[in-house]
Amino acid sequence: MTAIAVTIAGSDSSGGAGIQADLKTFAALRVYGASVITAVTAQNTVGVQGIHDVPAEVVAAQIESIFSDLTVGAVKIGMLSRPETIAAVVEALQRHAVGIPVVLDPVMVAASGDRLISEEAVAALRDSLMPLAHLVTPNLPEAATLLGEREAVHENEAVGQARRLLERGARAVLIKGGHGEGQESVDHLLSRDGTLRRFAAPRIETRNTHGTGCTLSAAVAAGLARGQPLAEAVGAAKAYVTEAIRAADGVPVGRGHGPLHHFFAQWR
Repeated sequence: MTAIAVTIAGSDSSGGAGIQADLKTFAALRVYGASVITAVTAQNTVGVQGIHDVPAEVVAAQIESIFSDLTVGAVKIGMLSRPETIAAVVEALQRHAVGIPVVLDPVMVAASGDRLISEEAVAALRDSLMPLAHLVTPNLPEAATLLGEREAVHENEAVGQARRLLERGARAVLIKGGHGEGQESVDHLLSRDGTLRRFAAPRIETRNTHGTGCTLSAAVAAGLARGQPLAEAVGAAKAYVTEAIRAADGVPVGRGHGPLHHFFAQWR
């Protein structure tokens, strides 16, 4: 049976993040990808020049179309910039995605530093959507924003913030350490039963990291769609992203933060 995953996210016109990165990741990991576009961005490797939000009712209609026909194995959620869009997604998931793994990547800021979500949407994301997700995947700045705290510096601080996100309703949290320091990039997976797993990889020196968070969460969703347990899907996703970053300089794109090489295995 064909494994199917759907991404609910914004479009990146330069192809490195958002919907485009998610669909590339699904394809690279042998999963059929469907998409719900929540916003259209004018964006490149240098920055975000414009954002046009898709009306909430159109977002809901896309979700209805997909779930009325396709057998979806996992959902990945990315850029949701407005409260009304979040409300539409919450309502649709409650009707169509009961029992289906949902991976929420709380996208807030692009690699260029441009903000992608309104202040009002942060609270809606945390309070109404996060409790529906089987996994939330914030980076260090995103975790701090969701909690209204300062950004974690040490690993124990990051794990503490993951615990507080669980207290706010998350079922499991993968707090990503890519924005941290040190020779390793360390992610921590904390489940509601208290199980803590540490995923470490060498930190790779490159400016081509555009779409890293999108790619990781999409890779986790792909694993879940194929029936992998959560920890196994996270471990495989971490390995995939590490190699995609390692290979990124081999396909230079743009003048700023270029994309990962999603098809490093296929293009060899």
